[in-house]
Amino acid sequence: MQFELDEEQKLLRDTVRDVLARSYDNEKRKAAVESERGWTESVWKQFAELGLLGLSFAEDDGGMDAGPVETFAVMTEIGRRLAPEPLLDCVLIPGGLITEVGSTEQRQRILPGVAEGQTLLAFAHSEPGTRWPAAEVSTSATEDGGSWALSGVKNPVLHGDCADHFVISAALPGGGVGLFLVAADAEGLTRKSYRTHDGLRGASLELSDVAGEPLGDGGDASAAIVASNVRAQAALAAEALGAMEESLRLTTDYLKQRKQFGVPLAKFQALTFRAADMYVQLELARSMALYATMSLADGSPDPTVASRAKLQIGRSARQIGQESIQLHGGIGVTDEYPVGHYFSRLTAIEHTLGSVDDHLRVITEALADHEMLGVS
Repeated sequence: MQFELDEEQKLLRDTVRDVLARSYDNEKRKAAVESERGWTESVWKQFAELGLLGLSFAEDDGGMDAGPVETFAVMTEIGRRLAPEPLLDCVLIPGGLITEVGSTEQRQRILPGVAEGQTLLAFAHSEPGTRWPAAEVSTSATEDGGSWALSGVKNPVLHGDCADHFVISAALPGGGVGLFLVAADAEGLTRKSYRTHDGLRGASLELSDVAGEPLGDGGDASAAIVASNVRAQAALAAEALGAMEESLRLTTDYLKQRKQFGVPLAKFQALTFRAADMYVQLELARSMALYATMSLADGSPDPTVASRAKLQIGRSARQIGQESIQLHGGIGVTDEYPVGHYFSRLTAIEHTLGSVDDHLRVITEALADHEMLGVS
């Protein structure tokens, strides 16, 4: 199994890194997240020109037909710069569902506009009061003369505030969960937008007999939703890895520069030990993020693999984030210094699609499927 990027993948990574380095520092990011949209349209346009918005789409659908490793490289750089552009929430997750479940007509009608940066999507699956993983949804789909109507509440819908179209999950009359395309301006749909603590955006959707277009043949899409969650977990792991790398870099640089009693903090052995522990956690997270990505590259979107990766990512993110704040002292919690923003984003990732405790529960329950070895 290859754990190194090839030359083309390195070029992609370096190009994205260069674009984001020129586009964002702490002040520019702060201005972007406080803007009406919450991200920078000029950066989104550059993403489209580079092909990042069609990265995982087939060439016939206006994309590059790239794989999970390319997604890993791009998401790591997004995490490194805390770029607020909604590549995962408005492209990779809902676009991946349309790619997997949608008909040829639906893919060719919607995905080229997404790849060109003209259309924004969002996946509305989570519902109030549900705990991850949600095998069932309360939002209902009813059919009348070949037309479908959706009713229910979806919240949170990450970056649903700016979406032009939604991919919405709903319970089918005959059982199972279907996926439906719904326009953001559809009659009966009420959207309420809000900001999340990490500076990004979300929305709640209230649907009252909203017209929906079945995705694909309109059958049970539960397996596709699970696979989408696995891909999302791998992408979030990559983003968290980039954020942890930058948090560690900021911390070690601060220890080298900040002086106490006339000597750099890096000369204090207790502090260097704590920084070393951060590095160990980073490498543990890196190995599990790569494990999740390589599992997808091998064509096996395994939820257990995703939970294993998320468990380590969450634990590493918490320790690295907390240590980054503490080793910076008072400056670490100020809005003007970036390390606190990295910790906020890492905390949000840790609670997206299940927390550490949720994934530990899933892994523990899966142990019941293993046979016990006895001693004869």
